[in-house]
Amino acid sequence: MRSATLYHYCLPLVPGTVLRDRHVAERDGLLVQLRHGAAEGWGEVAPLPGFSHETLPEAQAAVQAGLAVWQAGGEFTASGVPSVDWGLSIALAELTGALPVAADFTTVPLCHGDPDALFARLAGQKLAKMKVGLYEAVRDGMLVTLLLEALPDLHLRLDANRSWTPEKARQFARYVAPALRKRIAFLEEPCRTPQASRAFAQESGIPLAWDETVRDDGFQVEAEPGLAALVIKPMLMGSLAQVQARIREAQSAGLAVVISSSVESSLGLTQLARLAAWLTPGTAPGLDTLPLMAAQLVRPWPGSALPLRHAADLQVVWSC
Repeated sequence: MRSATLYHYCLPLVPGTVLRDRHVAERDGLLVQLRHGAAEGWGEVAPLPGFSHETLPEAQAAVQAGLAVWQAGGEFTASGVPSVDWGLSIALAELTGALPVAADFTTVPLCHGDPDALFARLAGQKLAKMKVGLYEAVRDGMLVTLLLEALPDLHLRLDANRSWTPEKARQFARYVAPALRKRIAFLEEPCRTPQASRAFAQESGIPLAWDETVRDDGFQVEAEPGLAALVIKPMLMGSLAQVQARIREAQSAGLAVVISSSVESSLGLTQLARLAAWLTPGTAPGLDTLPLMAAQLVRPWPGSALPLRHAADLQVVWSC
């Protein structure tokens, strides 16, 4: 006997959280619970403001339609709504045992806040991530230099979210010495167009990673000069099958693949940790977004001191 329950959650975010130039106070999403006999599977459907094309109401309507078909004995088919296709497919993979239990809970710290506090937090770390492009490019370059000079074992993943013009990108690079650039693992999407980003990578010698570009219409995975990695955000990409196909293409092209968060709940993050251990072993995922939230949901992240909200504490919006 199949049954399904759909829950809504709303979690406060820490003050000052910014997603693509907008301040966001809360994270809204849906949790899917599938049951078939004694088996159970969970998934998260949470369009990311500023990044996802679908709204949460649109996603909810598509989820409910898919769940009704599944509960009646049918199979999930692609809805064309990425967050929905991801959430339903990962819930089914968990239900059927296709998603391995082993997880990579490696944390790549997300750098933010006062530099002195960062030094203490990053002491002993080999790898961290920093958002750039939120402030002046010169400031970003100075801060990257400060961290790399103060912590000689540290390597950085940088993410600009397509925020720089070519001149702003050059300003950033001018404040990072060539010797220090070798410790930048990659810079995600430095410029507003892929063409400008490619030119900057060639000019600066700073390795490039595609994130938004991976989801552009017509994108094809291929090795190219200066390109080091693809960043995969399953919530923004689509079904587990689509994610697997993209990862295989990238690995065949000799590119690293980083599984990355779309600011999911702790439940979603633990599933991404399992996905990373399964499909991208040896590459630390980018999942350090839980500290942005006020609580965890259903499943805890190891070592987190945030309070845990159980399914019974959430609003049921649909069940069958």
